[in-house]
Amino acid sequence: MDLTYGTEQYKKGRAKKMMLWFGIVSMVMMFGGLTSAYVVSSSRPDWIQDFDLPVSFYWSTLVIVLSSVSLWLAHRYISRDQLKKGGIFLVATLALAGLFVFLQFKSFGEIMSAGYFFTGSESTITTSFIYVVVLAHLAHLAGGIIVLLVLIYNHFKQRYHSGQTLGLELGATYWHFVDALWVYLFLFLYFY
Repeated sequence: MDLTYGTEQYKKGRAKKMMLWFGIVSMVMMFGGLTSAYVVSSSRPDWIQDFDLPVSFYWSTLVIVLSSVSLWLAHRYISRDQLKKGGIFLVATLALAGLFVFLQFKSFGEIMSAGYFFTGSESTITTSFIYVVVLAHLAHLAGGIIVLLVLIYNHFKQRYHSGQTLGLELGATYWHFVDALWVYLFLFLYFY
């Protein structure tokens, strides 16, 4: 099969889709590797067995689930040409994203208040893993916040309406992926 067939636009579209899939697969592999390393390391003698997750992690999980609902509502309203309501929910999603980030850093404060640190003499392998997993997720969430800002900008430039929501759908897919990733990580840390 000749992979060089098709128009230039078709080839560029195919290449962008392939890059997106490479990105998604690499993110899944990275977090799979981190959680696998967490499981393997938990058998170490210096592993903290009675570590409790900070309360802020619970609240941040609720907030990020609400942000997915908010973005779903934004998409629903924009698809029905109720653009003002859609815009309100897009901005609400961004506000919830900011609250999520705040709660994540509050969680770091709770961990440090309990006497556990990322590095140094008070650090442990357990808390170092938690910091790395959460910071890696926050890095991907930063990408999601940029996506939200682009969605909001495009919405207020009136680029989305019924029949023209591709950009919104792609942004929402990434946001929902990041949200589902946090729920997975939270449940993993809670139950393991």
